[in-house]
Amino acid sequence: MLNIQKLVENKSAVFSLVGRLDTVTAPELEQSLKETMPELTDLTLDFAGLEYISSAGLRVLLAAQKVMNKQGSMRIKNVAETIMEIFEVTGFSDILTIV
Repeated sequence: MLNIQKLVENKSAVFSLVGRLDTVTAPELEQSLKETMPELTDLTLDFAGLEYISSAGLRVLLAAQKVMNKQGSMRIKNVAETIMEIFEVTGFSDILTIV
């Protein structure tokens, strides 16, 4: 289960994720991002409540990063140690901006 809270102001958005970003929930995040990103220049993903991420979740992050590289910036904050390990092992820590 994944709970997505979205706060959009002007051309900035913060997506706060709570739960698991996996094969079942990744399409929900992907759809929400696709609806919001065309107008954005600044995207922040808050992982304070994220417990788990699968390869499906990583794919959504990579797609979002590619879009935001063209139109602005994307950063991920409040990453738990277990998720940070996944980012490091997969090389995503070199691709994503993690603050």
